[in-house]
Amino acid sequence: MNATEKLNFLIQDNNLDTELKHIAQKVLQSERVSFEEGVLLYERGELGYLGVLANYIREKNHGDYTYFNRNFHIEPTNVCVYDCKFCAYSRLIKEREQGWEMDVSGMMDVVKKYDDEPVTEVHITGGVVPKQNLDFYADFFRQCKAHRPDLHIKGLTPVEYYYIFKKAKMSHYDGLKYLQECGLDSMPGGGAEIFHPEVREKIAGDKCTAEQWLDIHEQAHSLGMRTNATMLYGHIEEFWHRVDHMERLRELQDKTGGFQAFIPLKFRNQGHQMSHVPEVSVVEDLRNYAVARIYMDNFDHIKAYWAMISRDTAQLSLAFGVDDIDGTLDDTTKIYSMAGAEEQHPAMSTRQLVELIKQVDRHPIERDTLYKIVTDYKDVVFDEANKPNYYSLPVVE
Repeated sequence: MNATEKLNFLIQDNNLDTELKHIAQKVLQSERVSFEEGVLLYERGELGYLGVLANYIREKNHGDYTYFNRNFHIEPTNVCVYDCKFCAYSRLIKEREQGWEMDVSGMMDVVKKYDDEPVTEVHITGGVVPKQNLDFYADFFRQCKAHRPDLHIKGLTPVEYYYIFKKAKMSHYDGLKYLQECGLDSMPGGGAEIFHPEVREKIAGDKCTAEQWLDIHEQAHSLGMRTNATMLYGHIEEFWHRVDHMERLRELQDKTGGFQAFIPLKFRNQGHQMSHVPEVSVVEDLRNYAVARIYMDNFDHIKAYWAMISRDTAQLSLAFGVDDIDGTLDDTTKIYSMAGAEEQHPAMSTRQLVELIKQVDRHPIERDTLYKIVTDYKDVVFDEANKPNYYSLPVVE
């Protein structure tokens, strides 16, 4: 049976809970799921049921297409003024000798390392330190664009921008407009965590609020930038906190249409102050992806990171609403490996990633940052004699 037939079969099941059947009918009719129904999906939706609904939406929107891109990642520093309880990556200012702090020339050295590679994007995110200020990033963006004009710069999260613009005494709009003029093209989605203050104040109470995070994205959208959005799940939050988080994103997307992808990020419990909190199961990972696909009806893409959840789980996620699994990695990002992700030294060649996608009968598509097709790998036959090329891609959006 195809995805539509499976959904119709599910709806005709007389043993299906009445409220769950009603949600399934709404999905079939492309009607929006309410906040209360979103919570119900988490509380009573079994994995198989959620998979049928999410895969129907996924295939209606994208068919079998599964996206990835080729880019490289620069983490300017892991030293940070903020003390997020779940973060194994950062080091406080007083511990800066344990971390790293790059200068602009060092960042440009990384850019130049990829001069002969067919990458389309540089992704920049890291900690927050005073000396990496507005002028620092303006200088880097200018130099990067001058060196390689076609390279798309996807840089920094609202956590970083809030601090930078506050120090520069600039509004969110004016700060982003200035950096856009310097070469910034788009913004990743990190730092969202969980929006509700009941949770946010406990896990990341000293960095920007949900309202500030959302406003920075709104201003970016008003300038024509596309951005992504994340949600850190599987720690101390309850199901309704997740739905509240997605609802706020959905409302902003209704207003601006500027988000491209929603990226659920799994809480990993090693090397930080929340190590006592157990991680959720793979079943919960898949349920969460599925609910996200069902609820986030105005987001084009749901992304999963294979390096964070393992290659096997990433393959499974493609049947639960996910249509993008990030991309090849060259072991250049430490954000998830330091927190205990399965992939401690993540690296996959383009060929390996294409084969991983094809193994579950999906259609591999290399995209650029704005989801334009770069290469369709459906019928590509790799030369056995060629050594695989590795390209760096980010873990955190």
